Formats: sequence, C-alpha cells, structure tokens
Amino acid sequence: MEISSKENARFFSNNTILPVDRSSFKSESSASREKQSCCGGIKIFLGALSFVYFAKALSGSYLKSTITQIERRFDIPSSLVGVIDGSFEIGNLLIIILVSYFGAKLHRPRIIGAGCLIMSAGTFLIAMPQFFMGRYRYERFPSTINSTVNISPCLQDRSQTPLTSLEKTQAKINAGCEKEAGSSMWIYVLLGNLLRGIGETPIQPLGITYIDDYAIEENAALYIGCVQTVAIIGPIFGFLLGSLCAKLYVDIGFVDLDSITITPKDVQWVGAWWLGYLIAGAISVLAGIPFWFLPKHLPKPESRKDSSTSSEQSKFIIEDNKDQHKPYQQQTKIAEMAKGKSLEFLSSLFLFGNPVYILYLCASIIQFNSLIGMVTYKPKYIEQQYGQTSSKTNFVIGLINIPAVAFGIFSGGLVMKKFRIGVVGAAKLSLGSSFFGYLLLLSLFAMGCENSEVAGLTVSYHGTKQMTDYEQTVFSECNAGCSCSKNDWDPICGENGVTYISACLAGCQASNGSGKNAVFFNCSCVGTSESSQSSSAVVGACQKGNECPKMFLYFLVISVITSYTLSVGGTPGYILLLRCIKPHLKSFALGIYTLAIRVLAGIPAPVYFGVAIDTTCLKWGSKRCGGRGACRLYDSSALRYVYLGLTLMLGTVSIFFSVAVLWVLRKRSSPPDETLSANGERGTCGKKNRKDNFVNSDCLIQSTYWPEKETRL
Repeated sequence: MEISSKENARFFSNNTILPVDRSSFKSESSASREKQSCCGGIKIFLGALSFVYFAKALSGSYLKSTITQIERRFDIPSSLVGVIDGSFEIGNLLIIILVSYFGAKLHRPRIIGAGCLIMSAGTFLIAMPQFFMGRYRYERFPSTINSTVNISPCLQDRSQTPLTSLEKTQAKINAGCEKEAGSSMWIYVLLGNLLRGIGETPIQPLGITYIDDYAIEENAALYIGCVQTVAIIGPIFGFLLGSLCAKLYVDIGFVDLDSITITPKDVQWVGAWWLGYLIAGAISVLAGIPFWFLPKHLPKPESRKDSSTSSEQSKFIIEDNKDQHKPYQQQTKIAEMAKGKSLEFLSSLFLFGNPVYILYLCASIIQFNSLIGMVTYKPKYIEQQYGQTSSKTNFVIGLINIPAVAFGIFSGGLVMKKFRIGVVGAAKLSLGSSFFGYLLLLSLFAMGCENSEVAGLTVSYHGTKQMTDYEQTVFSECNAGCSCSKNDWDPICGENGVTYISACLAGCQASNGSGKNAVFFNCSCVGTSESSQSSSAVVGACQKGNECPKMFLYFLVISVITSYTLSVGGTPGYILLLRCIKPHLKSFALGIYTLAIRVLAGIPAPVYFGVAIDTTCLKWGSKRCGGRGACRLYDSSALRYVYLGLTLMLGTVSIFFSVAVLWVLRKRSSPPDETLSANGERGTCGKKNRKDNFVNSDCLIQSTYWPEKETRL
C-alpha cells in the first residue's frame, strides 16, 4: 500500500505539469494570433501605401504630359512653365525637415492621410483656372469661322468688312482686355503644384519607416519593392490619361464642337488638360481614406521584439518616459550627452571630406539636371521636331519609354544580386550605363526633321532659304496691297506645299466655305515656280517632309534603348552611395543627397532648359491685349541642337565625375575579402557575413528607390 501510494503521489506530481503545458499552448496560440493580426495590419498598410504611391506618381507624370497644353492655354513661355514644374520641389522642401523629424512622434498613418488631402487639394487647384478664365480663344480669320458673312482675307479696303462686325469684334477684344488685364491665372497652377509638393512630403519617409518598423525583417525588402513597383506603374497611366485628355477639346461640354476650326495637329490646339487633374485629385482623395482608420502602432513581430534595432517612434516614446523619471543628477548627465550629440553632429559634417561621397554627389546632381530637363520637355520636343500631336506623344512615352525604364531598374538590381558585385563593380556598372546611354543619345542628332517651309520665316516667298532677320521679310511684294498684321498666326497650306502665316499674308482675295473646310482662292503669294498664276490654299499648316515619319520611328527605337541603358545604372549607383559612407552617417548622407538633388537639380533644371528652348522660337503668339504669348513655331534644327546638346553636355560632365569616383575607389581598392569603409580604411569580413549583409542590409532595402524615381523617366 505504501508503494502504491508513493506511485500515486509520483503520478499526480507528474501530472501537475499539464497546466503549464496548456498555458504554453495558450501563449503559442496567442502568439500565432498576434502574428496573424500583425501580418494582416501591415498588409493593409502596404496596400494603402502602394495605392498612394500610384496616385502621386500618376499626378506627377500627368503634369509632365500637360506642359505644352498649359503653355498654350495661358500664353506663357517655356521658361515660366519650368518655374511651375519646379514649384513641386519647392513645396516638398518647405516641410521635409519638420515631417522627417516630428513625423516619427505623431500618428504616421494619419499624417500620410492628411498629406493625401493636401495633395488632392493642390491637384484640384491646378484645374480651377479653367472654370474662371472664360473660353479658350485661338487666332482665326473671320472667314474661317462659321458665319454667313464672306470676308476677303486681303483687306485692301476696310470698307469691305461691315462696320457693325468690326465694331462688335473690337468691343469683344476690349472687353476681353479689361478682363485679362489684372489676371495671371497660371499662378494658381503654380500654387497648386506647390501644394502637391507639400502633400507628397510625408508619404515616402513615414510610409517606408512604418513598414520597416512593423514588418517581419525578412519581408521588409519585399514589401518596399512592391511599393516601388506600383509606383512605376503610376506614370504609365499618367501619360495614357494625358493622351486621352489631349484628344478632347479644352472647352468640351461648354461649346459646340462643330464650330471648332482647329484640329489636334494645329499648334494652337489645347486639349482638356483640366479633366485629368480632376481625375488625379479624386484618386488622391480615395488613396488617403484608409490611413484615417489605421492604428498608430501595430503589434511588433516576435522576431523583432528582442531586436536591438527598435522602431524610430518607439525610441522617441522610451526616451520621453525615461525623462519623466530621471533624477536631477541623471538630467545633468543628459545635458552632457546632448553636448556630446551636438559634437557628434559637427563631426558628421566631416562627411564632406569623403572624396567618394562628394564626387558621386556632384555626378548625381549634374546627371539629374540632364535627365530632369530632358524628361520635362520631351513631349514638346517630339511635338515640335516630328510634328506629332500631344495625344500621340503622351501615348508613346507612357506605353514604350516608361516600361523600358522600369525594366532597366529591375535589370540593374538583378545584375547586382546575380554576380554579387561590390563597390568598385557598382561604380563600373553605373559608369558604363551612363557612358553608353549618352553615346546612344548622341545618335539622335542625326534623326531630326527639317524645318517646315513657312513663307517669311524659314523660306522666302520665292521659295529660297530664309535670311536671318525674319521680321522684315514677313511682308513681300505679293501681299503689299493687303492690310495684314505680322503678329497673327492663322496658318494656311498652299498648293505649292508652303505654309503661310495667314491667308492675308498669302495675298488671298476670296474664300469659300467655313470652319475646317474653308478654301482660299486667288492667293497672289501662292504661285508655283513654273507658273506665276495665283493659286489656292486650305486651312492649317502643311505637313512636314516625307522623311519625318521614318525619322520619328528611328527616334522611338533609340529612345527606348537609351532609357533602358541609363536606368540600368540607377540601382548600382545608389548602392555605391550607401556603401561608401559609415553606417551611423547613412541617414545624414541620404538626407544631404536628397536635399542637394531637389535644390540643385529638381528646381533649376526645368527653368534653364525652358529658357534655352525659348531662344529657338521663330514665331511668338500675341496676347489679346498685347504682349508676347506662347511660341507658335520653333526652328527645328536649333531646337534639336539646344535640347540634345544641353542634355549631352551635362551628361558628359557627370561622366567625368563618375570616372573620378571610380579612380578614387580603385586607388583604395581592397582584396575580395575586404570591404571599403567610408574613411578609406580596410576591414575584413567573411564570405558568410558579406552574403548576409547583401541580403539583409539596409543598403539593399533602400536601393530600390531614389529621389522621385517614378517621375524622372
């Protein structure tokens, strides 16, 4: 009995372990539920952030697609359009420091949601001038407007025009002048783009850090890569939306479209540019809604609870709580530590003594000047050089060029991972990408179209090449008896294949029909070389030469290859930037890099590119109340040399800096088992550690994005 009682006691003592096992099972089940809730929350945030990236990339690329539309609608030069384009970067810089510092202490999802609302408000503001500045007025002779009065284009005698019609026309012009005298509606476009830049500011820094804080460590890079992939899709839809809206007339829904006498091929055509901004603004509002319902914190994954790298926000909270319970002596120690931190900050300024960082920074600034200027005015270049419509231009850029850029970025990252390329190899790959990309760009000089034959501008009225001073040759003997204005731009195409600035300057004495079907007869200046007899002309400018469509096809092929080649070096170059600096200076170096790119490239490049392009204008439009409007005709050859030449010159200078970066790195080159530190010292690391660092380091996590990549296409 004693033995049996002892066995029973031993049995029950063993069974006392069961409750502990059940509690452990409960803890495991709760941990699994916590993991599921964590994964669910971060995936919801990931989906919302991806949609926001798509929205901001769409609105940014749509602005690029409407550059020429805005220029014509507001009658402003390209240089002023460049100021409008650069205002986005100015808005971003106004609050980037405040958002980056205080954003980690506040409710990050709601700050992103507020940013989306501000971004949408700015997008709506850009479209508002359309509803307040009246209908769009283009230059057209009265006989080409649907009217019962048949007026002779060549007004040899003012009495030919009914007095009442002249008085009514002059009264309308005077009323328009009174309305336009105190208005500069393009300022609202500038302010709207400025608001877009302010609203976009918190999306990238707060969104990426939120994912990095609450995602499982091995999934963080994948999640960030997904966000950036969606961001690349945004510009495709942005340019396609721009293509669709450019087909529609600017005042669609407000005027009778049958009364419109110009076509999308006319340089005065303005599409429904405002419609796309309303769509983009609505998408931004929808993208910001989910962030108002997301929590301030998500449960941290089990694998990261004991990690030495806690989130930036939790560090702020821990430090604030500690400050409330520290005695006076510890507070004095904190003051001493603050002094040490300030000294540490001053010592971080020695980052500018790192030759690799400084040289790469200079190379990036100059290269981004080249790329930003090229991308901003690429639609204008295609329209003016190859005679394409805005709709077709945006369609080609969105469907061909941007996928090539995305594939190039992906290829660069794949090559880096496949061959485990180090710092020197990344510098070589980045340099090779830039060199061959700009070399391909050099071939575009031979793929241009000749100037359109415009009497008095590019050729004389006798068909010979035009002299330099074109203003004195607009008038000729054939139109000397006509009362014409040299400021008008209402082109007609003569049967001899020459474009004339207006029917009056072509010496046309009669017209038949109205609107787009108007035909002019007895045009004294439209005489063929075989016969001196007068000829006829039709509304609209003549098409460019027969070789121009073929040149445009060649341009597209080279442009796609160039876009891909230049994009291959994006990821290697960014990894080079991250690996040439000390780990504790990484954030500071990236901040300086982003700031320099925005201030020294994003803001000035569109402005001075626009100023250079304005110098190639042959015929400026005139505003209703006087003054110079938008350019109507560019010198094709001069535009090609200025646009491509400025891009290549900046690219060549950036290549020299990249060569200097490679030279410094090779000078400090290390054996395969050594890594290069920021100050040039060599440290040894094993192959396993190198492999782990390559897969899990912050360098790879952040290498998939660089400043405003989705709009620098």
